[in-house]
This record gives sequence, structure tokens and C-alpha cells, in this order.
Amino acid sequence: MAGGTLLRAHRAVVDGAEVSCSVRVRDGRITAVEEYDAPAGEAEVVELAPDEVLLPGLVDTHVHVNEPGRTEWEGFASATRAAAAGGVTTIVDMPLNSIPPTTTLAALDLKRDVARDQAWVDVGFWGGAVPGNTGDLADLHASGAFGFKCFLLDSGVEEFPHLTAPDFATAMAETARLGALMIVHAEDGDAVAECAHGASYSGFLASRPDAAEERAIALVLDTARATGGRAHIVHLSASGAVPALREAREAGVDVSVETCPHYLVFDAATIPDGATELKCCPPIRDARNRDALWAALGSGDIDLVVSDHSPCTADLKRQDTGDFADAWGGIASLQLGLPAVWTAARERGVPLTDVVRWMSTAPARRVGLAGKGEIAVGADADFCVFAPDEEWTVDPARLHHKNPVSPYAGRTLTGTVRQTWLRGAPIDLAAAPTGRLLRRT
Repeated sequence: MAGGTLLRAHRAVVDGAEVSCSVRVRDGRITAVEEYDAPAGEAEVVELAPDEVLLPGLVDTHVHVNEPGRTEWEGFASATRAAAAGGVTTIVDMPLNSIPPTTTLAALDLKRDVARDQAWVDVGFWGGAVPGNTGDLADLHASGAFGFKCFLLDSGVEEFPHLTAPDFATAMAETARLGALMIVHAEDGDAVAECAHGASYSGFLASRPDAAEERAIALVLDTARATGGRAHIVHLSASGAVPALREAREAGVDVSVETCPHYLVFDAATIPDGATELKCCPPIRDARNRDALWAALGSGDIDLVVSDHSPCTADLKRQDTGDFADAWGGIASLQLGLPAVWTAARERGVPLTDVVRWMSTAPARRVGLAGKGEIAVGADADFCVFAPDEEWTVDPARLHHKNPVSPYAGRTLTGTVRQTWLRGAPIDLAAAPTGRLLRRT
């Protein structure tokens, strides 16, 4: 429309506060944030319902899309549809479990070619750091990869091997030279025991103790300190690592940390034996640990919350046997992150503004997604229209994830995404996809 659009919201999250306002949009960007009753002029007016809150579109920087190569697990069409349905307007795709992994410029180009016409939301890409590809990192960085993912123990897929401590130091020295972010799956393989076959969740949990994370994070901090590199710890589960992270940051180490919805919602005592839909690595720990993660979010020691959407085909979850040793370790939750976290947050008296900061603003800022994660003049007009008081029950068959396996099945959540806007227009899943491929700038 020639005069643009004016969205009027009795409640909107703007600059960390909940306000009543109008948001003026033209050519896909926000041009003004004004009083609720600001004159519309020639703009088309869209009024949110009284029970809706206007949020910036969520930014999920930890998504395994798995295409090409394992598209039966997920794919750009299904993953980005799920993202849109969940209020997520930007994802950054992990370099595994696709085949080939995104460890060379050719693999990144291939992934972009595959994603280009399938994306319902905007998509960026991580590169991968594996043994022997240090020489590839500069080209990936120059091509717009948002940083590099590595593992400090077996990744679970043979085409993406882990870095030893010397390998990691070499890779971090290169990412420091480039000014790139190194994001790390931080578990110490020497502290991880082989999981015994069987349906015992406690047995699986015991095989991956808190110490595995704590030791690996200590290595990351020491290496970042020695190289001057930028580091990010993915999917923190063990709260015992928080003091070391805090001390390192206070000493000037450039390190950030994320956790995930499943670590904030579930606890080990409530996971029944055989519930392999809740297997993930690192594992979901006890309620005291979960409470400590919430406290670390509140204090700012944990920076952001992202999904670690790691789906697989239903058979790989071994729900027929409940065998934790054989089951794939990963949780599909891209569409459910906001309502899952909000449900748990409101029970703890945590305001929606904090959830928005953790799931939208902070991820965008940490990885350098300019114009994302906020309702502000000049930003992309990406919005989530959220009804925070509406209850609903999760039915995996109604989700857009490719495989209907979810630990949230049958769970009542509070908060419904009613509409998602991308660059000034509601996403219409019945029309052609309009997502763009993003590059680090």
C-alpha cells in the first residue's frame, strides 16, 4: 500500500518495556514508533485485539535444518514453516546434520541454493570448524557465515568430527584473527561414559555428568583467553559452569552462553523411563539445576534462549524400545519455543519483556543480525502477534515439524502465536515463501 501500514497495539514490547503504541511500516521497515492514537494518514491500519501483544519477531540462532542430505529428518520448507507458526522470523542454520556439512565454501553455496526458494522466514548460516579445515574458515567468513560451530566430543555424525584441544586452539586462533564467533558444543568426552542399553533415564543422565560440561567450558574459557577469540557456549545444561563463565567475563573474556526451552521446562525426576523424546545432549538435569538456570537468566549470566531444534525421523527416537543408548539425541521444538518458555516464565513471575530479550533481542545482537530482534525505527518490520493468556494443548500432528515427535505432546501451554509478520506483511503459509537468505555484515 502506498501509504504503508500502521499497526496499533494496546500492548507491545518496545526497547525492553511493555507500552501502548502504533508502529508505522513502509517498504518492509519500521519508520516510526508513535502514540497509540497517532493519525493514520494514508496508511492502512491494523489493530491488534485487546488480548494480543505485539512482539519483535523471534530470532533462533540454533536450528538444525538437516538439508541437504538428511531432508527426511527436516528441511527448509518444513523448518521455516514451523518457525513462522511459532513467531520466529529469523533462523540461523547449523552446519550439521546436513550432508555435506557446511565446512567448505562449496558446501555453503550448495546449502544456499537448496534453501533459496523454500524459506518462509529469513535464514542465515553457521560454518563448521572440524579437523583439517582451518584454511576454509576465512572463505566461509568472507562469504557471510555468521561464525563457526565446533564440537569438543563426538558429534554423533561421522562427517562432522570433533576438535581435540590442540585442534580447538588452532581453530580459535584463526577465528580470533578473523574476528569471527566460535560457538562450541562443550562437553568433555573423557568425562562422558558409554550409556548402557535400556530404558532408564537416570542411567542416561549419569553417563553425561555435570563435570563433562564444566571441564569443557573451562577449556573454552582458557582458549578464548589465550587467543583473544570470541566464544559462545551452546545449550548450557549444567548450572555449575555459571560461576566460571561469570568470572571469565568479568576478566574481559568475550564469551556468551545460551540455554534451551527443554532445560527450563522439564526436570529429570519427571522424565519416565523410555521417554526417548526427551533425550538430548547435554541432558536435562534435576529441578534444582533448572532453578539455577532460571536464576542465571535473571542475573544476566545466561544471555539467550534458543531452541537447539534437532529433529530426526520417528524411528530414530526408538520409541518402540525406549532404549536411550540407541535413540537419537535431539529435541524438535522450533514451533513451540515461545509458548513453552512463556508458560514456565509466567509461573515464576518472569515478565514477557525478559522472554523477548532472551529469545529475540539478545540472539540478534550476539550474532550480528542488524535490523532484527527489536521494534525500533530502521529495523525490519518483523513481528509476532502473541496472545499470552490463551491456553492450548500440543498435538504433534498439528505442528509443522516434518516428524510428529515432541516431548510437549499433550502438554497444556499458555500463549498462542496468532500471526507472524516478515518485513511488513503477514506470513501466508498458503502463498509462496518470502524469506530471504542472510549474510553476516
